[in-house]
Amino acid sequence: MRAVVVEEYGAFNSALVKELPDPVPGPGEVVVMVKAADVNFPDMMVIEGTYQVKPPLPFSPGKAAAGVVELVGESVTTLKPGDRVLACVEYGAYAEKLVARADQCHSMPNEISYVKAAAMGLVYLTAYFALTDRAYLQPGESVFVLGAKGGVGVASVQVAKALGAATVIAGVRDAEHGRNAECLGADHVVDLSVDNLRNSLRDAVYGMTDGKGCDVVIDPVGGDACAAALRALAWRGRLVVVGFASGDIPEIKASYLLVKNITATGLQVSDYRDRQPETFAAAQAALFQFYHEGLIDPYVSKTVPLDRYAEALDDIRSGRVVGKVILDVDNGH
Repeated sequence: MRAVVVEEYGAFNSALVKELPDPVPGPGEVVVMVKAADVNFPDMMVIEGTYQVKPPLPFSPGKAAAGVVELVGESVTTLKPGDRVLACVEYGAYAEKLVARADQCHSMPNEISYVKAAAMGLVYLTAYFALTDRAYLQPGESVFVLGAKGGVGVASVQVAKALGAATVIAGVRDAEHGRNAECLGADHVVDLSVDNLRNSLRDAVYGMTDGKGCDVVIDPVGGDACAAALRALAWRGRLVVVGFASGDIPEIKASYLLVKNITATGLQVSDYRDRQPETFAAAQAALFQFYHEGLIDPYVSKTVPLDRYAEALDDIRSGRVVGKVILDVDNGH
């Protein structure tokens, strides 16, 4: 099989596409023939060795892939060869074949394509857990999504609407991305590139929420936008930190949390996969149901073949991707 292989930690484009022996499943594992692999910002950090989890060298990056079960290991009773699955793993998805625990593989509805399913693999689960388990979003509340152009941002806009949010505000940095956000489900758009963001963002959000402020902020960006969004929260508002795409990790003043009874929390979605696999599976099933009902639809702006993985990562690093970019591992076969 062919796979992207990291032999030593380094630049995100330093991994090689190599031929490897086909994998064999162990007890409780399956081998998935990958059709499409998810590409995410954390994949760059994994390759560089700066992510919180460092896979043992050598390894293939990639945290999710959609494909077909080829082999099942001993004691696997929930899956069989030929089943269509979405596999959510710590690493290994940038390959033609992937070994995964059976409980990390989720049966896919026939109506969803491999590319669309792969696009749901990390960012939609991040959005779902951020909104339901960390922010406790209630129907009728308002949600402000920072970075509503990228994977987590687009997913958060759609999942918030699917969960019954009355108002979803998208934070973007140019007019074109604002129009995209509205087409993908946002009710309002806020420009994050304006001067004096600290005050102008609060004023804009208050104007869109009848002076109340937003109930929930989803932040995959960090930096100045996070600090400004904190001031735009309503009384008892909840801020969920899910990443730092800006490269700037903000500091949150505890005094501000006290004054407005605000909650600031964080999300590491892979912990749910490892600690609560049944909860994780239920979340994925809920997302597939949202897709079936037409409430969410992953936006894939680009697909590239496996050997052009570095192009996909560079597009994400440079901010050229709206929604998702996916590796077409099957190459249309």
